[in-house]
Parts: sequence; structure tokens; C-alpha cells
Amino acid sequence: MADRFFPNDMPEFVAEAPLGDTSSSSSSERTEISFTKLLSLPYRTLSDTLKKSAVDLKETVVRETWGLSGKRIQDYTVYTGALGTAFLAFKAYQVTKHPGDLKLCLDIVKACDSTSRDSSRVTFLCGRAGVCALGAVAAKHAGDERLLEHYLKQFKEIKLSNDLPNELLYGRIGFLWASSFLNNHIGINTISHTRMRSVVDEIIKAGKQLAKKGRCPLMYEWHGKKYWGAAHGLAGIMHVLMDMELKPDEVEDVKGTLRYMIKNRFPSGNYPSSEGSESDRLVHWCHGAPGVALTLVKAAEVFGDKDFLQAAKDAGEVVWRRGLLKRVGICHGISGNTYVFLALYRLTGNEEYLYRAKAFTCFLHDRAQILISEGRMHGGDRPYSLFEGVGGMAYLFLDMIEPSKARFPGYEL
Repeated sequence: MADRFFPNDMPEFVAEAPLGDTSSSSSSERTEISFTKLLSLPYRTLSDTLKKSAVDLKETVVRETWGLSGKRIQDYTVYTGALGTAFLAFKAYQVTKHPGDLKLCLDIVKACDSTSRDSSRVTFLCGRAGVCALGAVAAKHAGDERLLEHYLKQFKEIKLSNDLPNELLYGRIGFLWASSFLNNHIGINTISHTRMRSVVDEIIKAGKQLAKKGRCPLMYEWHGKKYWGAAHGLAGIMHVLMDMELKPDEVEDVKGTLRYMIKNRFPSGNYPSSEGSESDRLVHWCHGAPGVALTLVKAAEVFGDKDFLQAAKDAGEVVWRRGLLKRVGICHGISGNTYVFLALYRLTGNEEYLYRAKAFTCFLHDRAQILISEGRMHGGDRPYSLFEGVGGMAYLFLDMIEPSKARFPGYEL
């Protein structure tokens, strides 16, 4: 199990140096001292350091995924493809206000629009909805009403097949998230309540039907397994349902499902990847405590329930102990796990969680590239992508500039 993550020997807390003390370690100092120095930088100084690194990383990602391909799209998705680069460029625009980043985003989305036109996939992270939703939001920021209407029209023409699964990456809940993304960024009822409610009805109906003989109010399957995690299972489905206008009995079903998960977590505090699994190995956003923690933070925000808050904190402890993964990415790497501490910081205001987010981020900044080059850390099967590679690390660095506004991309609104 321990071979999946680096031992977390980072100090429980490192005080920041006074603002103005920006002296850096000499190159002859050991890595551990260099890392501690980085961790002790005043936050404003650290933010500037991370911003520069993020911009440099973004340029590398753009070159590798867009420039060197001759601007030809093979994988159009947010998850591992060109749209993830567009999403990173849009994030950079939000932080730097550089118009070139917004133009880049729109150029990539345009190419993805052409490539995905005949795609049957319907979600934000892995489907056509991501193209249309990001395109519409970027067009709004560019003040291009005609383009905005084009992408909204395309989004509203997306058809959901009857045999669609219900999970986040490829299913109904991923389409609903894209709808909420549009309503959040463009305006309430951009995607109508009626359209969204019809999808919610299908999801609730399927969840109750599969749960009939079990103790959990709602249950779902993907490829024959009853997954619990954010990408394919209960955590992701409950997370998005909490953004919907639910009936009172549906609210109770969501609460009951989360309580079932909490009751049946491992003694370690981690969560099974699927119903009945006894393998306590994965501490990822996609499977395990990190994705569940983000959903529990959401539940504590929405329902004001102290049990959900405590469970979120407990899951955060698992991530601190076992979440320094030997992978760099958002989906199953350190970058994604860092968002657990950012969410807990946003919810509680406790500076300890901001420190933990800073510690994981500084580890990435100081050591990730070296560890990847040495073969001691996995750079991702798609090493420049948003969810598997350094694209996600660049996104995190940009989010750390204003940590109270940080949101896990494609999951938290």
C-alpha cells in the first residue's frame, strides 16, 4: 500500500517568514532545506512564485498539446485532451486577465467543436457538453454574443440516450454538471429547470431501483460495479445532485446515501472504491477519501450538518497521511488531493488546512519534475493533460493564488 504514496514527513506546521524576507536557499543546500524555505515564504511571495511557475507550465502544456500537434485534435476532452488545455488557458485568463489566454481558449474550443460534432458523449469532462459549455462561457467573457448563442444552441441540442449511465465522467450527472456550470457562469435558467429536472428524475429513479434490496437509499452501477467514488460512483452523483432543486424525500435519500457511506468506511477512515470492496488502497479523487471528502464538504455546506463536517475532516486526515501520491495529476495525484484541504479551508476558515494545501503544493513545486525525471513519480499516461499530467499541476498553482476561491476543476462550482 505504501508504495502508492510518499511518506508524509512534512512538518505539521511551518510559520511564514515576515513579509519582505524573501531570501532563498543557496543551490548547495539540501532538497529538504530548500523545501522548508519555500514553505516558510510569506504567502504573497509564494503566490508570485507559483504564478510564475504556473504560467511557464501552461506555456509548456500549450506547446505540447496544441502547438506541436499542428492544432489538430485527436482527443477533444477536458479530462485528457485539448479541451483541458483550453480550460487551463481560461483559468490563466481569469487570474492574469491576459487577453491572449482567452483567445487561445476560444481557438482550442473551436477546434474541439469541429472534432466533437458527431460525438455521442454528453458530459463536461469527457463529452460534447464540455465543448459547448466552456465555449459559451469563454464567448461571454470575450463579449461575442453571436458565438455565445452558437454554443448555447449546440448545448441545447445534445440528446441523452436511454442507456446512458448515471456517473460523472460519461453519464447523466456529467451532463447535469455542465448545465450547472452554464447557469453559474452565464445566468440562472440558461439551461432550464425543466430540462435539468427531467434528467434528475431519471437519476433518482435509477438509484432507487438498484437500491431496492440494499440498505443504501440510492445505488448506481457502472460497468457492472457499484462504485463509490467521485468519477464513476456515489460521491460524484451525490455531489451534483446537491446542486439541484430536490424534493424533500430526495434530499433525505441523498443524506441517507452519504450516511451509509460514512458508516461503512474502512477503519482507517478511507472509503471503498466500490460496494463490498475490502481493498483499502486508493486515496484518489476518482476512488477513495479525496473525492468523498469534497462531497462531504459540499454536504456540510448545503445541509449544515455537523456529522458531515466531521466526516469531511476525518477524510481530510486520510489525505494528509496517505495522499502524497506518486502521481502528479488531478484525478489520481497530488494536485487533485490538494483540493481537499482547500475545500476544508473554505468551509472552516481553519488556517491549518491552508497550510496543508500549501505543503502539498510546495512539494509539487519543489520536487515533482525531479521525481518524474528520476522515474520515482508517474507523470501521467498523458503527461501534459489536465486530469493526468502537469496541466492539472499548473491549474492548482493558479488556484493557490487566491485559495479561498479555489475549486476542483470540473467538479466544484
